[in-house]
Amino acid sequence: MKELSSIKNNFIYYIDHLIQSHRLSHAYLVEIDDYDCDMVFVIDFIKMILCNCSYEEIKKSNNSIIHLIDENNYPDLKIIEPEGSVLKKSQMLDLQKEYNNKSLLDNKRIYVIKNAEKLNGASANTMLKFLEEPEDDIIAILLTDNRYHVLDTILSRCQILSLKEDHYLNNISDDLIEILKFIIHPRDFFIHYNYFINELVVDKNAAKDKFLVIESLLIQYLNYEYIHSSCDERCINLLANCDNIVLLNVLSVLEEEIPKLEYNLNYKLWIDSLFSKLIIGG
Repeated sequence: MKELSSIKNNFIYYIDHLIQSHRLSHAYLVEIDDYDCDMVFVIDFIKMILCNCSYEEIKKSNNSIIHLIDENNYPDLKIIEPEGSVLKKSQMLDLQKEYNNKSLLDNKRIYVIKNAEKLNGASANTMLKFLEEPEDDIIAILLTDNRYHVLDTILSRCQILSLKEDHYLNNISDDLIEILKFIIHPRDFFIHYNYFINELVVDKNAAKDKFLVIESLLIQYLNYEYIHSSCDERCINLLANCDNIVLLNVLSVLEEEIPKLEYNLNYKLWIDSLFSKLIIGG
């Protein structure tokens, strides 16, 4: 297998695990760095699903499915791109109409939506029922370079995967380890409030930067639970001592609250609210 970066390697092996354990979801949102470079991994993801085999197997195989995909002729794969600056409602309606028909090859049907952040209110609403109540053989793969620009109604219905190269995850500062401890054990926060505000998170920019890293750590840990090579060992030791249900609740709160920091003039009030919700959730 060609040498891959840690995040690409994690992505591929996580998909391997999903397929082998029959745990595929009906909808994924994949955050990418660059469409030209990362589409090859998305296409490999699709090949692995449709061929029901591993990454190594699809790289060695030249079966008819792989051949059709490579020639853009696979009948049950549709890739949708924005028309102009938006993904239009009419495109979503055409997609649903086309996927009302049964698979031509008696296999899973997959659709890919590029630039999912360009779904507007009308097109997103058209997509919701399709995402919420899919047929068993339909899988959605939505792509974006920034999940925070994707509408919450869409984001909440997808499993989030990442192909973004988060280089900072290998070099976690002592401050981030301390913040992670408070997030995992939020009831300690108000006891050490002055230390947290005056030393760990001293302003709004620091809050945004550090909590985004924590969120990425949790996403990587929870999504790639069998491969932790891209995460700092201290983080892994902390997270491994927590129940995954607790960590999922923490991640859910962070995903909901971090976007609000942009519009909150008083970052200390935002932090107070965040930890209050973490305590309730815990």
